[in-house]
Amino acid sequence: MQVIPEILNRKSIMDFKSDPIGKDKLENILEAGRMAPSAKNRQEWRFIVVTDKKKQDKIKEAAFGQEHVGQAPVIIVACTTNIDYRMPNGQVAYPIDLTFPVSFMMIQAVHEGLGTCCITTYDEQEIRELLSVPYSMRVVMLLLVGYAESEPEPAPRKTFRQVFSYNHW
Repeated sequence: MQVIPEILNRKSIMDFKSDPIGKDKLENILEAGRMAPSAKNRQEWRFIVVTDKKKQDKIKEAAFGQEHVGQAPVIIVACTTNIDYRMPNGQVAYPIDLTFPVSFMMIQAVHEGLGTCCITTYDEQEIRELLSVPYSMRVVMLLLVGYAESEPEPAPRKTFRQVFSYNHW
């Protein structure tokens, strides 16, 4: 089994069809996120799966009117349940921890024939209030999931040598 084809075919979708996502496909995507690693396996996360159109429209407003936010049939809201935990290297764990499950969900979505777009531009307080996210938690990112209306061109990537080196900088 290889995941390289899914990784190569992942693109940020900015134009979604309104077609619903089948329950099995959505559960596979969510399960991929559930199985992701986290610092000390703490799994300090909660994901709110938003399929209600009225709530999605309010999330679109909170995302400063980004059109594609309102088009996606599913919005997965990634939240941390521990904003204070720091790893031994001093870094706050939750931004890193939540990147793993969201990335796993993105790759599984491609495998399921779906597109995704990760959103980090939004009014967090509005989304927290809309979805009743407890005060002690943060909304870290949104993952839009759906069928692509059109396939965007692949984004340019730096060369291998521009991003990797061996044994020293």
